[in-house]
Amino acid sequence: MELIAGLPLLIATALLCLQLLAAGYSSTLADGAVEAGAIALVAGLPIEAAVDDALPGWAEDRVELDRDRGRVTVSLQPPALLPALGDALEVTSTAWVRQPVAAR
Repeated sequence: MELIAGLPLLIATALLCLQLLAAGYSSTLADGAVEAGAIALVAGLPIEAAVDDALPGWAEDRVELDRDRGRVTVSLQPPALLPALGDALEVTSTAWVRQPVAAR
């Protein structure tokens, strides 16, 4: 009987752990995407394409890209059961690069 009474708590705890794992995975993905964007910036390639290529398909609608001179910022919402939870757990990663001086 105690097992049945404790089952909802066990399920809720498991879902919370999975949600936190998804947020951590999203943080790792954002780090890789911002690095790809920064490398593209230095190389003179399109940043948006580099960031999109560095992310899996499910992240297409969940990513925001911001660029300001040599700073590239990627914000990513992790997959979540509740949309408000995904908004609250949004992760952001930023990279700064020194743009090469144009050859004379």
